[in-house]
Amino acid sequence: MHSPMLKRLEAFFEFSHLGTNWRTEILAGVTTFLTMAYIVLVNPAILADAGVPLPAATAATCLSAAFASILMGIVARYPIALAPGMGLNAYFTYTVCVKMHIPWQTALGAVFISGIIFLLLTAGGIRQMILHAIPHQLYAAVAGGIGLFIAFIGFQHAGLVIRDPNTLVSMGNVRNSTTALALLGLILMVALEVKKVKGSILIGVLSITAIAWMLGLVHWTHSSIGLGALTGTAFRLNIRGALNKGLLEIIFVFFFVDLFDNLGTLVAVTKRAGLIAADHSIPRLNRILFADASATVFGSLVGTSTVTSYVESTAGVAAGGRSGITAIVTGILFLAAIGAAPFVGIVPAAATAPALILVGSMMLTAISEIHWHEPLVAVPSFLTLVLIPFTFSIANGLGFGIVTWAVLHLAAGKFRRQDWLLYLLALLFLARFIYIGTT
Repeated sequence: MHSPMLKRLEAFFEFSHLGTNWRTEILAGVTTFLTMAYIVLVNPAILADAGVPLPAATAATCLSAAFASILMGIVARYPIALAPGMGLNAYFTYTVCVKMHIPWQTALGAVFISGIIFLLLTAGGIRQMILHAIPHQLYAAVAGGIGLFIAFIGFQHAGLVIRDPNTLVSMGNVRNSTTALALLGLILMVALEVKKVKGSILIGVLSITAIAWMLGLVHWTHSSIGLGALTGTAFRLNIRGALNKGLLEIIFVFFFVDLFDNLGTLVAVTKRAGLIAADHSIPRLNRILFADASATVFGSLVGTSTVTSYVESTAGVAAGGRSGITAIVTGILFLAAIGAAPFVGIVPAAATAPALILVGSMMLTAISEIHWHEPLVAVPSFLTLVLIPFTFSIANGLGFGIVTWAVLHLAAGKFRRQDWLLYLLALLFLARFIYIGTT
């Protein structure tokens, strides 16, 4: 017999309408967590390169993922889990902090501002204009470019790609222990993916860590435990510094990628779950965007880069998840994972590098949506795709894509008055390239 409380919860989450039950939802939540739990290890490793304390970054990663997923489950009632976004964390670290020499506290301030802008635009309904302004093919190119960007970083961490004064980059030594272990980890993760083992990336990371430990390749110093580690990052963001440095472009990239990351994930999950309405609209869209924007604001406050929806949520949907309970269960598991903070330091680059490479390769599936046989689409998409990793900047790739799209369509006489916002964005990026220079 169900208690009155359980019956009210089932009614609130529309169990009957969705044809689901508690067992299915809980198992789906666990499945989603297992497929994206690698972020607990990978995100702190990336943020640490920006100078963020590793234990604090781990706690912030877990806490922000827990808050965001639970909020999504309660407010929007969708089986969509969230965590610090891959690609955006790389942009945060390697472009903003390392390349531009921006302190991580100031970068967190930029993340906070982007989240506030997202909230305001969601409240004002302006986000629909932005969603319609950017061609879908360019978004697909951005997703693929970020995948190449992440994979390139993974190759560097693995020692497979190294600096070369003559050719810029060259191949590393595969006999190097880190490189060999990373390649072994990649093979293991792919093999597990082929066999559809849940948590394949996490299993691969932990397995390579264990091997590195046995070979004496891990050097670990015990760090502070759990939530206490958050003192290293919580409320350390520098909002005034972000405003004073005029980080408008950085804020825009954080906002733009989060917005379209969320939309792409949303479409993927709702299609898979059969939750799209008959008129092809997505019910409770504003609530979904509100939860996503609130998650980014919260993440910046506790000490992590932009928080966004994860396409790995489709794994939970495939396991039967249909309601917000799936996301809530995933969030609770992330909350429990905070206890892993003291142990993340034992994870070597050889273990996280293959995870970056594999995730990057998975993100390339988006480019199949691009109409490569149409030059007006193919050229801007190609420039976006390749210039993101080649210039080590999402902003540069995105900017060239938008400018080229606008210029080619103008030259071909394909200008449409309703695309005014796209051309405005192109002018802004063009002014940046001419007067400000590349970042």
